[in-house]
Amino acid sequence: MAEQQTPLMTESNQGVLDKLKEFWLSYSKPLSIVSLLIVVVVAGWFAYQQLYQQPREAKALEAMFRAEEYYRKDSASLALNGDGQNIGFLKVIDRYSGTDAANLARFYAGSCYIKLGDNEKAIQFLDKFSTSSKGVQARAYKLLGDAYADSGKSKEALDAYKKAAHHFEKDEVNSPEYLFMAAFLADQVLQDTKEAIALYEEIREKYPRSQQSYDAEKYLARLGIYQSTN
Repeated sequence: MAEQQTPLMTESNQGVLDKLKEFWLSYSKPLSIVSLLIVVVVAGWFAYQQLYQQPREAKALEAMFRAEEYYRKDSASLALNGDGQNIGFLKVIDRYSGTDAANLARFYAGSCYIKLGDNEKAIQFLDKFSTSSKGVQARAYKLLGDAYADSGKSKEALDAYKKAAHHFEKDEVNSPEYLFMAAFLADQVLQDTKEAIALYEEIREKYPRSQQSYDAEKYLARLGIYQSTN
């Protein structure tokens, strides 16, 4: 006896297909428009990156080369303003706004203004700087603390130093230094003994082998917390 074949198309399956056809007839035009818009947006973004942003980024880095040389030579004014033939960090920020190079130029500009004693402008540029590089960002917070401290804004300086210390705690060279600067400021300038003790103890706990840990022990001894071993 021949086996009875199962129908390939049941009423249930036919109903699903009918609904799909109905959906497509109703929404095919809007879906096509949305798909087209997605393609246009993606293509536009790609073109913007390849034809506009990346060339600007390259030009900005090239323009900043001489300013970085002046910065390394401690010629802060030339690094900021240029030498007449080469532009400085300020022009890079203005001319190539939105590039990574212009963002980095803010860090350099803030550092230059600290060297020149213009702490308000240093704060202005450093406050706008942001990077995914933890070490560089921590350094920027530290410089921000220096600018606040030199401006007499001790509370803001304390917050900036703590932020610097906590941003990249795995850095056992710079983080204890930043933390000690916060502790010393709390101790000697703000006269906030409770905060100072907490910060000195944090140094001892997190960075026991650092020079700052030994220094913190001395200050804690002076505050009656530990007896110094020296």
